[in-house]
Amino acid sequence: MMSQAKNGDAVKIHYTGKLEDGFEFDSSKDKEPIAFVIGKGEVIPGFEKAVEGLAVGDTKTVEIPADQAYGPHRDEMVIKAKRSEMPEGLDLKVGNQLEGRSQSEEGEPQSVIFTITGLTDDEVTLDANHPLAGKDLTFDIELVEIG
Repeated sequence: MMSQAKNGDAVKIHYTGKLEDGFEFDSSKDKEPIAFVIGKGEVIPGFEKAVEGLAVGDTKTVEIPADQAYGPHRDEMVIKAKRSEMPEGLDLKVGNQLEGRSQSEEGEPQSVIFTITGLTDDEVTLDANHPLAGKDLTFDIELVEIG
């Protein structure tokens, strides 16, 4: 009997991630498989659950709802800034990402990645949500190795 991946196992998998419209947002094809330990929270929760019970060579297609992936899109993480307050020399284009600083709930400085989601003559809309927040994801998964 082939052993099956379980909580605590180190695994290597190949995957292709798609959005509901079929857009492929990420894949490990033509790269090294990704490695993680099931149960350690190194990947999104729905992904860990999908790998549990697979044997080496098994493939599976799994749909992961937003709440088991990158969470809901949170409106409070979208801010509007005046263009005049943006640092000089930034390439302000929708889709570009900027790194900013903010404070954690404990008051510690932390780095935040913002994606520019809107531009007007006066304002820049910055979104600190993960680009895949609020989206249901589909993954094709192949278990390559356990251990």
